[in-house]
This record gives sequence, C-alpha cells and structure tokens, in this order.
Amino acid sequence: SIGGNVSSLNESGPMPAGITDPSLTSYRARGQDIMVPGGFDQVEGPQFFGCEPPYLPLGSRSDVLVFQTDSLEQDLEVTGPITVTLWVSSTAVDTDFTGKLIDVYPPSKSYPHGYALNLTDSIMRLRYRKGPREPDFLAPGEVASVTITLYPTSNVFVAGHRIRLDISSSNFPRFDVNPNTGERLGLNRRQMAADNTVYLDAQHPSHIVLPIIRS
Repeated sequence: SIGGNVSSLNESGPMPAGITDPSLTSYRARGQDIMVPGGFDQVEGPQFFGCEPPYLPLGSRSDVLVFQTDSLEQDLEVTGPITVTLWVSSTAVDTDFTGKLIDVYPPSKSYPHGYALNLTDSIMRLRYRKGPREPDFLAPGEVASVTITLYPTSNVFVAGHRIRLDISSSNFPRFDVNPNTGERLGLNRRQMAADNTVYLDAQHPSHIVLPIIRS
C-alpha cells in the first residue's frame, strides 16, 4: 500500500526510556506508523511499509494489472460511487481481488516521469462475492464474476491526464493478506500462492463504471 483511504494504521512500539509502567505514558508516545494515509505517487520508497530497493513503480510489478486510457482531450469529472466488475478464476479456493483508481499526471519539471495519484481503492474476498453471510468457495479453474465497490470519490481528470485502474490480489498493509487456503480467517495454519486470471472478452466483460458528471 502506498497511501490510501485510512485514518490510522500503526503499531505499539517500546516504552520510552526510563518508564516501566504503561499507565505513565500515552499510546501516541509509543505508536509507530505502519501506513501513511492520503494520496501519493504510486512508486515505492523507503518511507512506505514493506518497500525494498530498487523502489520501482507499483504498476511495474508482475502481480499488478494496469489499465490506462490515452491522454484525455478534455476535462472529465468523476463524482460518486465506483464499481469494478471482474470475471475471474483462480487456482485457489479463496483469494482476493483489489481495485485502485488512479489519476495519472503527465511528466513535468518536478516529476519527469509523471505522477500517479491514488484516488480510491477497495477489495473483495472471493468467498464473499455473493454476500457476507455464508462463504461460497470457488472451484479451481471455475470462472465467476466479482464486484469491487470502491469508496466514493470526486475528482476532475484534467485534459492531458490519464485514467488508470490497477487490479491486483493484495493491497497490504491496508488490507490483511489472504492465505488463499479457505481456512477460517485469522486462524489459518498455512499459506499458499494463488495464480489468478482476469478475463476480458465478450462473454466475460470485465469493466469499471465511473459516475461521470456532465457540465
């Protein structure tokens, strides 16, 4: 995760030097940020949890699918709820699918490679694709539709910018990692890799719905 719609995500660090009673110090004095909230260029860096050199753009990862428009010819306002519908299959009985909407700025003097600003994101756990009440596991290789509801947002994609959608199977530490085994969440005893497929054809029309405001 590089930024995001979070208010706080931190861990409790060691007690300040010379203090042994937790009641004598505040949590804030011991708290250490795991994730920094807000908007950031989607490029790894030492200030972000879990990032390692050479600090590449997130979109260059082999486990991230990037869908991007051409440069817009005119301003485009997007305001309201956003949904991403994917037709998918997996080698695992349970896995996650994530979506992240990004405003891609063109190269500038300050950012020669452009700036990929995260706007909104969300996740869907495959076992709950039909609702939160009862888990419905997917047989390996079976194709099913998954709808990811991104948090509502409001943004004007200015002429010259691009609209980008990143699809992946994880957005950690913003969301917990799925062990992909189908075990009870939080009680899993093992983990496994999942090879996921997103389908993009006439029978499986994966797509994003943007609430476009006409001027």
